[in-house]
Amino acid sequence: MITAQLPVEHWHGWIGEETIADAILDRLLHQAHRITLKGESLRRTAARSTTSSERS
Repeated sequence: MITAQLPVEHWHGWIGEETIADAILDRLLHQAHRITLKGESLRRTAARSTTSSERS
């Protein structure tokens, strides 16, 4: 299992070398199941509730 906060479509720019990025992505994504999560981070939600309960 591999997880990343950087979307796959941005990996080429982050890796910097297109040939190497293509090779890495080909091997990682071939027959892979991708799950893309949407929405706000649970950490941010928890941080907000902690901050508001501290103020009370």
